[in-house]
Amino acid sequence: MGTGKKTQRIDKILGNLGYGSRSDLKRMVKQGRILLNGSVVKDSGAQADPELDAIEIDGERIVYREFIYIMMHKPPGVISATEDLRDRTVIDLLPDEFKVFAPFPVGRLDKDTEGLLLLTNDGGLTHDLLSPRKHVPKTYLADCIGRIGESEIARFQAGVQLDDGYVTMPAQLEILEYGEYDDGTVKSRISLTISEGKFHQVKRMLEAVGSKVTYLKRVSMGPLELDASLPIGSFRELTAAELEALKNIKK
Repeated sequence: MGTGKKTQRIDKILGNLGYGSRSDLKRMVKQGRILLNGSVVKDSGAQADPELDAIEIDGERIVYREFIYIMMHKPPGVISATEDLRDRTVIDLLPDEFKVFAPFPVGRLDKDTEGLLLLTNDGGLTHDLLSPRKHVPKTYLADCIGRIGESEIARFQAGVQLDDGYVTMPAQLEILEYGEYDDGTVKSRISLTISEGKFHQVKRMLEAVGSKVTYLKRVSMGPLELDASLPIGSFRELTAAELEALKNIKK
């Protein structure tokens, strides 16, 4: 870290934190609502170091941060991208105060898949979580057609060959319960942990053993578990403990 001050215009700092447009902030300055180190700011273009200087709006000290980390319970029907011309994206679900950080999804869930999705603007952490060398485990809950049993557990543990000839890394399959579809077909509810992320991997692994996934939900990624109290389509920022656990992956 250099010792030089990292100053920016106050309207840029506050704009990046979602406090308003440049013209909104100019108006707030005119109204005397913004203080810098205890003094009323006279010019919205005044320079400040957001990490060292005290900036207040309406008497409240702003908390400056560079990165944002969001846990989302992705709903089905929404795509894991920052923009799309046809479909709603996970970014469309976020309020403006999160969007100003320009977060992006870490990896992707298929359009019809729900569950845990991490969104951040921290490129370094994203790289670590997605790096093939790290083999960050991801666990899914799935409903699939037919009776999945001991032979599939053994095959997944050994690695299965996908439709393009690729043989997967060992995966942990657990049978949670059996049920029935409306037409009487046997339904297996399983938990599957994989440590790589090939395209449609879970669906293709089940197809390799003669089954088909009818429901898929990601419940964890590395140490990060989907908050059970987070309804589908909602989100929250990561706790300090969750973020710390994720950052320890890179070590």
